[in-house]
Amino acid sequence: MASLSATFVSFGCSFSQTKCVTAGKNCTISLGMTNRTLTPVRFPRLRVSCSAKPETVTKVMEIVKKQLALNDDVPLKPESKFSELGADSLDTVEIVMNMEEEFGITVEEDNSQNITTVQEAAELIDKLVAAKPDQPASDSEQKSEATA
Repeated sequence: MASLSATFVSFGCSFSQTKCVTAGKNCTISLGMTNRTLTPVRFPRLRVSCSAKPETVTKVMEIVKKQLALNDDVPLKPESKFSELGADSLDTVEIVMNMEEEFGITVEEDNSQNITTVQEAAELIDKLVAAKPDQPASDSEQKSEATA
């Protein structure tokens, strides 16, 4: 199974009645046909996942490297599995706790049990950060607005 990570992907070919798949920046998929009708198309092995922001992936790698006390010579990639890096279940819990503190989020237990790689952690963080309601202004900001 192949994996592809990008902000925009388009697959297709020039034959008539070609099935085309397009994945855009917001991870939407549009299916189209080159003829004039649009029919449902099934791709049993097609899996589309949204990549996390590069800065999120980098920060997660820093957290993992610190928590597991990894040397600089240990290759750490988005696909790196925590277990392959030597993490046990307690390390994984502490990694999740550090991510919660760093990004100001709360990871539900169900979600934390599904995190096995740096990439999965970063994608979950981006999803939770995007779903987080805007923070109210701090007390000092409210006071300065009141005096203005």
